[in-house]
Parts: sequence; C-alpha cells; structure tokens
Amino acid sequence: MVLGSNGKMQSQDTCPFSLPGTKTSNFESPLGDETLPQDRKVAGRGAEETPPGALTQLQEEVQEEGCFRCEGALDEEGAAESGSDLDVVDTALQCPKEDDTVKLAISPGCKTCKRYILVRHAQTFNAAEAVCQKCYRGNLVSIHSFNFNYLIRSAVHILSNIQVWIGATVTGPSNCQHFHWIDGSSWNFAYWGHREPWGCSGTCISLGTRGGHWHRSHCATRLPFVCSY
Repeated sequence: MVLGSNGKMQSQDTCPFSLPGTKTSNFESPLGDETLPQDRKVAGRGAEETPPGALTQLQEEVQEEGCFRCEGALDEEGAAESGSDLDVVDTALQCPKEDDTVKLAISPGCKTCKRYILVRHAQTFNAAEAVCQKCYRGNLVSIHSFNFNYLIRSAVHILSNIQVWIGATVTGPSNCQHFHWIDGSSWNFAYWGHREPWGCSGTCISLGTRGGHWHRSHCATRLPFVCSY
C-alpha cells in the first residue's frame, strides 16, 4: 500500500520482468533448498559467476509469433553460423566407439520410451547432429521440462564442469531472434544461465554439466553431446 495524493491509502501493482514472448514461473528443485551450482562458460566466451543466492530466471513457452532481441550486434562468427547451415559435415564421419559413449538410464524399464546416449568424443554442433542421425537414427536431445533437464544434467554430471550440446538453435537477426529445437518439437521450456540469452554470441545451445543451465555457444566449438533416439 502507498499513500496517494488525496491522502488515502492505495494499492500499488508490480510487474515482474520477462523476455518478450515468454512467460516465467517459479519451480521447486528436486534438491530442496540446495541451490544448483553454476556452470562455467564455454572456453573463449569468458566465465561469468551468478551472484550467491540468485535464482536463474526460468522461461517457459516462447511463442512462435514473438521474438527475442539480444543486446548488441551479432559478432562475425555468430552472424555467420547456424545450427542448420554450417560447413558441410564430412561424409566419412565415423560413429563413436562404444568406449566413447555412455547410455543414459533416463527411463529404466520402459520399452517404448526414447533412449538417450552421451557421446564423450567432442564434435561441432552440426557434426554432433549428424552423428545422432547417422549412428542412432535420432537427433540431439530436446528438453521440455525442468524435471527432464535435471535428469539429463544428472546423467552427464560424470563430465566434470564442461558443456554438452543439446539440440537447440537460435535463428534470425539480433533484433528479432527465435529459439528452435532441431528435432522440430515445440519450444516450451528454457533454463538459461546467468545473463543468458541476452548476449548475441553463439547461435547453438549447450547445457552445463554442473548446474544444468543453458548457454549460447559458437556452433563450431567442439563439445560432447547427447542424442535421443
């Protein structure tokens, strides 16, 4: 309540900040009161720490008709790259050896559920998607809920303090960008890291193995990745 000019008490509305075309909601972590640790940025982008106790904004449901405006202009690498329009992948791309993969027990005992595999041999985003298609008849993983994001993060936690590719990309100019899943599924969830996705650097999305937060990364960066099939 605030005191109005007429001397009477009046209510004052507040409006939480959200990105254009997004809705935000609070969530309850399976870890209880423990704050998920933050992830470091991909090498070359500069590490940024989340202030102690700060909660990363959870964004759900980016509407197709809306678009996101990033801060500043796309750098040369970010403007030239695209998750679906990179240099042609080597047609002789080899499937990973069994020792380089870890099958993720996301839905144990379910015979009809999708399966997931972590490939530890680092690839560019485009090469990683090609491996998922060629070797597993699938795609880089898409994530549509906090619980599933937590399961993926927990499964890839064996990789210490790095990023892994997931199947998300950014398209469009800096003043109107859209987020997409490479498997064609709807964009209805995001779990961005500190100061993401406001920067214009990188048009492919990686997930941190520590806190599970997402980061915009240059698609030519070589990272491990998760396929769903």
